[in-house]
This record gives sequence, structure tokens and C-alpha cells, in this order.
Amino acid sequence: MSTWTAGLDVGGSKVLGVLLEDGLLRRTVRLPSVPGVDGVVGTAEDAVRQLCREQGVEVTALRGVGVGLPGMVDVVTGEVSHAVNLGLAGAVPVARPLTDRLGVPVALENDLNAAALGAATVLGLHGDLAFLSLGTGVAAGLLLDGRLRRGHSGAAGEIGHLPYDLDGDVCPCGQRGCLELYASGAAIAGAWRGPAGVPPAAALFDAAAAGDVDAVAVRTVFTDAVATAVQVLVQTCDVEHVVIGGGVAQLGFPLLVAVRRSLAARTAGSPFLASLALADRVQVARPELLVAPIGAALAAAVPPDRAPEEAVVEVGR
Repeated sequence: MSTWTAGLDVGGSKVLGVLLEDGLLRRTVRLPSVPGVDGVVGTAEDAVRQLCREQGVEVTALRGVGVGLPGMVDVVTGEVSHAVNLGLAGAVPVARPLTDRLGVPVALENDLNAAALGAATVLGLHGDLAFLSLGTGVAAGLLLDGRLRRGHSGAAGEIGHLPYDLDGDVCPCGQRGCLELYASGAAIAGAWRGPAGVPPAAALFDAAAAGDVDAVAVRTVFTDAVATAVQVLVQTCDVEHVVIGGGVAQLGFPLLVAVRRSLAARTAGSPFLASLALADRVQVARPELLVAPIGAALAAAVPPDRAPEEAVVEVGR
């Protein structure tokens, strides 16, 4: 008998969902996000029901539903806090009301932790891994010794708020010159304006590739900040893999080349950094790989602190 699981990646603008059969990707769905508790729970329910309906599977046949959310997630209580871009204030229960609506177990996970789990599985990576998300902000999910590392308060991987430039602008977090002010998609959007309808990151990299001096300068600042994030993750956790994801990862190979170039430049004068082979540890997971919802689905099928090392995800027909 087949084992079915559903996984959702709930963001501020969209909800991405997948349906897995025995680890094989069978269906996907994309719905616009609705803020607030009722909006988040209701959209999650709609996504799961649509996945099952299109596949001809009863919702009650699901082994479980995994939901990846931004913010600090308590995997035991099924609550999320600090998810301001979802319109949620304080600690909000999500797992219980969604379980009540669907009639199947629901597991919550931080979205980047889910993405780390999904990236390891989809990309077939073994060993310690960090999933570095470059989107509106910057943060990482950590998979260490086969376990998701959430930290004492669920804040592990929040490297976007490490000070990067002490003379920089004030960050919304209250500090000055935080890393995400330089290494995020929002940072690119604030520093570069391209043609209408073209994503800022794509416009910047296109202009830099064409030799625009200003674009090259902006790209250099951005990639140096991303290289700093990679270096922090490697030197603190010695992860074997740093997988770059998030909206900026849509750039694909040009982003990988630029970040590796920045890493090579900073290691050239340091035998110690050179010995770490920082550039060789980096790769990019473009958004179409759906690592976050796939990771959420996998998290629903195993105990919350273990990675399903035996799981292999392939694209089903």
C-alpha cells in the first residue's frame, strides 16, 4: 500500500504544496497566501484538499501533512511565533486547527529547516548541510549529524542579523549594518533598478555581465556579503554543503560563479581559508526544485529530529 504525505511551504505571498507517494513527487499546487490565523490555516487546508482531489486520493489516506513556516516554530506544541509577514502576532497554534480540519496528523517546521531537509534529499547530498536562503531576508536551515539543528530557542541559523558593516544603515531588527541589508534580494532591489517586469537580481546580473560598471560594483557588494554568510556557516558548523536557495537562487549558475569568485578572492591570501575549500562547498538550488515543501512533507513522515536518510525524492509522472 502506498504511503502518501503532503508538504506545504507557507510564505508571505504564496503557498507551495506537494503530494508525495512513497517519496515520489506526484502533484504540486500554488495558491496565494492569505494573512492571519484563519487565512494561513484555511489556505493550507485548501492546498492539501486540492492536491488530494487532483490525484484522486482521500485526505484521510495521508500519513501526515508537513507545514513549513517562517518564524520560530515549536515542533512540539505546533505553534509559530514572530511570523509577522504572515500576519501572525505572538505564539499562534497552527498544527492543531489544521489537524482538526483535515483529520490527519500535521507537523510544523521552520521553512528553512524544511528546505535543508528537502535539499539534502532532492540533491542527494550526504554530510552536514546548511540551506542559505537569499530572499527578502537572509537566514539558514541547518542539518547536522542527520538532525535538524533548531537551537535553544529555535533561532539557529539566523545569520542575517549578524553585524556586517558597523557603519551601515539601521536594520529593522534594531542593529546597524546587518548582513541581510547587503546579501538579500531586498538589498539588490534597493540598490538596482532594471527594466520594468524584470526581477532586480536578474536585471543586475545581466547589466554586470554586459559590462555596466555600476552594476558590477553593486554585484560585488552583494556577492561579498553572500560569501561572508557562506564563510560564517562553514567556520561555525563546518558544513560540507552550503546550498543557496530563496528567490535570488533563480539566477542559477551566474550566481554560483559570482559567489565562488568572491570566496576565492578572500581565500587567496589565507592558507587557513584556502584549506577549507569554501567555494567547493557551495551550490545553488533553484526554486523550481521545491525543496521547502518537499522537506516539509518528509518532516511529516518521520520523527521531528531525524532526517529520513533512506528517503529518495524523484519527479513522478
